[in-house]
Amino acid sequence: MTAVTEARVDWFEQNQRHLSSALVAVREALTVFIAKQRGEIPSTENTLPEPYFFEASALETLCQTFKLSAFERNIVLLCAGMDLDGKFSSLCAQANLDPQRAFPTLGMALAALPDAHWSALSPVAPLRRWKLIELGAGNALTSSSLRIDERILHHLAGVNHLDSRLAVLLEPLREATELVQSHQDLTETIIGTWSRAKQTTAVIQLCGTDAACKRGIAFSVARAFNRELYSLNANLIPNNPNELETLTLLLRREVILGSMALVLDCENLDGNDHNKMNGLHAFVAKFVGPLFISSLERQKLGERSNITLEVRKPSTLEQRQVWNAALGSQIPEFGLELDHLIGQFNMNPSAIKNASNEALRLLEQQPASDVPATLWEASRIQARQRLDDLAQRLETQASWEDLVLPEAQGLVLRDISAHVRQRLKVYETWGFGKQGSRGLGISALFAGTSGTGKTMAAEVIAKELRLDLYRIDLSTVVSKYIGETEKNLRRIFDAAEEGGAILLFDEADAIFGKRSDVKDSHDRYANIEVSYLLQRMESYRGLAVLTTNLKSAIDTAFMRRIRFVVQFPFPDLEQRSEIWRRSFPKIAPTQNLDFAKLGQLHIAGGNIRNTALNAAFIAADANEAIGMKHILHAAQSEYSKLEKQLTESETAGWV
Repeated sequence: MTAVTEARVDWFEQNQRHLSSALVAVREALTVFIAKQRGEIPSTENTLPEPYFFEASALETLCQTFKLSAFERNIVLLCAGMDLDGKFSSLCAQANLDPQRAFPTLGMALAALPDAHWSALSPVAPLRRWKLIELGAGNALTSSSLRIDERILHHLAGVNHLDSRLAVLLEPLREATELVQSHQDLTETIIGTWSRAKQTTAVIQLCGTDAACKRGIAFSVARAFNRELYSLNANLIPNNPNELETLTLLLRREVILGSMALVLDCENLDGNDHNKMNGLHAFVAKFVGPLFISSLERQKLGERSNITLEVRKPSTLEQRQVWNAALGSQIPEFGLELDHLIGQFNMNPSAIKNASNEALRLLEQQPASDVPATLWEASRIQARQRLDDLAQRLETQASWEDLVLPEAQGLVLRDISAHVRQRLKVYETWGFGKQGSRGLGISALFAGTSGTGKTMAAEVIAKELRLDLYRIDLSTVVSKYIGETEKNLRRIFDAAEEGGAILLFDEADAIFGKRSDVKDSHDRYANIEVSYLLQRMESYRGLAVLTTNLKSAIDTAFMRRIRFVVQFPFPDLEQRSEIWRRSFPKIAPTQNLDFAKLGQLHIAGGNIRNTALNAAFIAADANEAIGMKHILHAAQSEYSKLEKQLTESETAGWV
């Protein structure tokens, strides 16, 4: 048994002894009162054990903390005795002269306990103000039942746990996080601020996109002050004044009893919801105790004293140190390969450790695996978790060989891939990134009619770079409510930053288009939404691609802020024939396919691939090799879907 454990056991034993002694004293007072009621002479025979006093007991600490009088102390013991001593119930029934009223009352306490005073159970006195005692039903105050609050009862017994009414709202944060140096510096700043003030009255606002890092800082500060840390979602703050008053009181009581610190999680708080914001301001004004506010941006807190600190992602050097510590001696130095990994995946220490643990596990199972590739894949999986909830991840199977485009467009796509691959070298090693963050993001506009290969091109780039590709339908992101569109976009970009995923924004026409004249507030905010998207694209550390069916619909002022523009033309006869040729896997059974004739069908690449796949199913069902007749059948269905008429000139000489 350790010294700490022994000290805890010793305290618990002394606390129980002190509490038992105090309960005996109150029980004896009740016995004397009952005897007097009956006209009996109380026994003066000293049968009671010597009183035991322990200054550090939970009872004495409670009395000192809440400034309880001797009478209020005895009321607490009287109510606690109902749960801790089986004799109290019978004594209360006798004292009330009613076997049905086997519970304490204020009238009984005033008559039976010494140093009685009427004010003990006034609403502003400690017992009721701090909800140490609950007042039950009754025809009068003096006849109402009294009951000790369950949290207080457990506290007296030396068992500390969160109040059950708070447990459903608060999340305990008990996992220690190793901080990088920049975050440790912020931690020391907060500790110094609270230590100099000798009280934790200043609210600490931790702003930034990485919630885990902010929680790690708050946890380290709380631990320095020997406090348990809990998190409260700001969306759960009640609007009802009475409910808010109860919540802040219970939290304040918990701060006193359990040495608690609180993180108010405002990460997903809607700043445009006035009720939510009013609730936040009222809560912060009422809460007394060590309070952190975790949010993306600084919150306005009225007159409440606060300090705002920006929590940035660990630097490249700090991430390298975490990687080296996580991998240890089991894997040799990677040099430039590790730099490439860090340049792509901007992860916090927890994510790095999770990724390295997963990689080490996989390498133990398959020692001959490609180590850098295994680390890359583990990091990729770790980084995608947040974004999976916000966008559709596309499986990337297509390669450069599957893409049929004019040479000029193909060269631009390869340039895009090179920019993403070499961004770390150019921006950091060669110093171009130090000239300013604006314009460092890699953005592209893919324009062309449906089926011309815009999505496939993004898939090809993602596969070559071994990055995740996410499709975001801008028509679902854009909201009619002011500020909601920016909020939706911010969530997507913030989540994507960790892994530098390729973002494919479909239906750019939904948010772009010709710049609207500002005739009303909606026009002004529509332009703000476009500007916000472009701003995030310019600063995004990965590749963001916009797609549109009509390039001319995009304002030229917006076009100047996009680095690459690729026009996907409708494929000509030769290109269509080549797309047909590449649409059938080598192992697929085909018979007498004439790709030159198939190219006569005036449809785009996406429709060609759909037709080829449908023809394969038709042939498979007939237990035949894929032939021209099967493609003709499938083409008729595809044209019908496109609301087009299949002409004789397109199918002449097929069968």
